[in-house]
Amino acid sequence: MSVERQKARARGTAGEWIATAYLAAKGYRILSRQFLAKGGELDIVALTPFWTDRTLVFVEVRARGTVEAAADSVGATKRQHVESAAAQFRARKPKLNKLPHRFDLVLLAPGRWPHHIIDAWRV
Repeated sequence: MSVERQKARARGTAGEWIATAYLAAKGYRILSRQFLAKGGELDIVALTPFWTDRTLVFVEVRARGTVEAAADSVGATKRQHVESAAAQFRARKPKLNKLPHRFDLVLLAPGRWPHHIIDAWRV
């Protein structure tokens, strides 16, 4: 792996930790981080806060120079990979299949608070 690729991976991991802490502070229960599936990875899998209707949340984390650039970096192909990985996660966790699910984004940019987009896209 090249040095640039290693740096990018380290930045991505740091961003996922920031997003995890942010969601936990909002009351989300983190179930998994960096869930590896065939053809993709789920950055964060969580349950919504206990005081809301329980929903299984698949979170994609994006860190870029601006929040807008982070949002623009999630295209149709990436969404398909996340959806496929989410289906594999649900297949491995049958007890969670009864819960509704959604796809969220956490967007990160230098000097900005994380931007959480709830229900960022639908299948």
